[in-house]
Amino acid sequence: MASKFKSGKYGPLVGAIDQGTSSTRFLIFASKTAELITYHQIPVKSVYPYEGWVEQDPKHIFNTVEQCISKVVTNLDTLEIDPSDIKAVGVSNQRETTIVWDKYTGEPLYNAIVWLDNRTEGTVERLTAKTPNKNKEYLKGKCGLPLSTYFSAVKLRWLFEHVPEVTQAVEEERCLFGTVDSWIIWNLTGGKNGGIHVTDVTNASRTMLMNIENLSWDPELCSFLQIPASILPEIRSSSEIYGTIAVGSLEGVPISGALGDQSAAMVGQMCFDFGKAKNTYGTGSFLLYNTGKQIVWSQHGLLTTVAYKLGPNKPTYYALEGSVAVAGACVTWLHNNLGILNSSGDIEKLAQTVSETSGMYFVPAFSGLYAPYWQSDARGIMIGLTHFTTKAHIARATLEAVCFQTKEIIDAMDMDCGVPLKQLQVDGGMTENNLLMQIQADLLGIPVVRSCMPETTALGAAMAAGVADGVNVWSLEPEDLSAIATDIFYPTIVEEEREERYQRWKEAVKRSMGWASVEIKANGFRNRLLGSLPGGLYCFTSFALLLLARLLKGTT
Repeated sequence: MASKFKSGKYGPLVGAIDQGTSSTRFLIFASKTAELITYHQIPVKSVYPYEGWVEQDPKHIFNTVEQCISKVVTNLDTLEIDPSDIKAVGVSNQRETTIVWDKYTGEPLYNAIVWLDNRTEGTVERLTAKTPNKNKEYLKGKCGLPLSTYFSAVKLRWLFEHVPEVTQAVEEERCLFGTVDSWIIWNLTGGKNGGIHVTDVTNASRTMLMNIENLSWDPELCSFLQIPASILPEIRSSSEIYGTIAVGSLEGVPISGALGDQSAAMVGQMCFDFGKAKNTYGTGSFLLYNTGKQIVWSQHGLLTTVAYKLGPNKPTYYALEGSVAVAGACVTWLHNNLGILNSSGDIEKLAQTVSETSGMYFVPAFSGLYAPYWQSDARGIMIGLTHFTTKAHIARATLEAVCFQTKEIIDAMDMDCGVPLKQLQVDGGMTENNLLMQIQADLLGIPVVRSCMPETTALGAAMAAGVADGVNVWSLEPEDLSAIATDIFYPTIVEEEREERYQRWKEAVKRSMGWASVEIKANGFRNRLLGSLPGGLYCFTSFALLLLARLLKGTT
């Protein structure tokens, strides 16, 4: 990384790979000030083979990482900054997304199955049937998670059952499994030529295979889910040197931090104390509440997860999490599917043209409902429509839906922890929407605090990488943590109005439940049938079902 420029212009730098559901970014931070120096972003394509299925090309994901790194190094040259000032790289990633690949060729054995994919409804039903009393929370005491389409192990189980290439690779001991962090680190550290197969505790805690107390792959969990331990990555802390980059413009730079994106945002928001909580508004919405070194087992539909572990010999911090599958994704849906918006960024302006929704509610349960309900059979509904309803009312109801879902999670957290939240720290792309932030404060009845540093997820990954032993260019001492400027939104409505609107929302949610389990739901039948077939029969069976439907309607 020789450069014609004098090193040290901004002091030691730390890079952060932020690989999300909709884009990949590489960002450079100054370790002494947390200032963002430069970054590059590339969209990530998703494919939707069938209703409810969401996939991405693992090679495309990694290619976007390489391209972003290369472009940022070029940016540094333009800024007359020596790339050798980069002392470490951290990784933040979309969680639960499942990748399997051949360790000898480096080729993916199937597309990445994205976290919000719900093809595994039938798999969840079969696994639940194996438990005493058909209890979806049967494994929760070990892994902190209910049986759900959301988590990696269920997606992996589906791959074993339906993709012969995966089954064969497992039998021949060629198969490796990982979430996106593992895939990126393995490739950056050499891939088939000695790549390091690791994951961190935050990502491992989202697989359903890690014992959340001893932070190791659990034999009983692996046995129940029929997952061979031989394909699993080594579990490491969130902050240590895993290996060095083997190729490209950052060759030799250590990769020393890894956090699932929501944990990274928690670190970036500096929610290091018990009782602090942050909510990230992205494709989905994810609220984490720091429970310190104590594991809190939720009685109200939340997940128990690892918040972070910033070093092999540092304590493990835990969190309660509430996950919402569809947040920013419902705004994208208004744009792409309904054509209500010229661009997703137009929703605030449109929603501001009306002062309320005129009694209309939108429950965007496109992939079922996550926390606190865990109802995979729920589906999206709009209710309360009249001749008076306009696209502006729909836009405002969409923003309210995101905020109501957050309120449900915070209510559950208050009950689990016994300590009502006093304020909510927020980040993510949707937080640029001032109307959304005001609605959120109104519906919660507490202040909403928005960081003026929008890149908290990437910042958290950089912080984890920078504090690792052997790097040590970042300080997490209280006196060294600079206060980040914030915008604060305060509630403006009275409690009676808040409660009345909330109860109407909860009634709408009830009406969304059970829809996908109705026997006449043709698409649900198709998904269950396709989910029971080997990969080679998908297209044929799908076509046959479509043809049958047209024959029955007399449209052929």
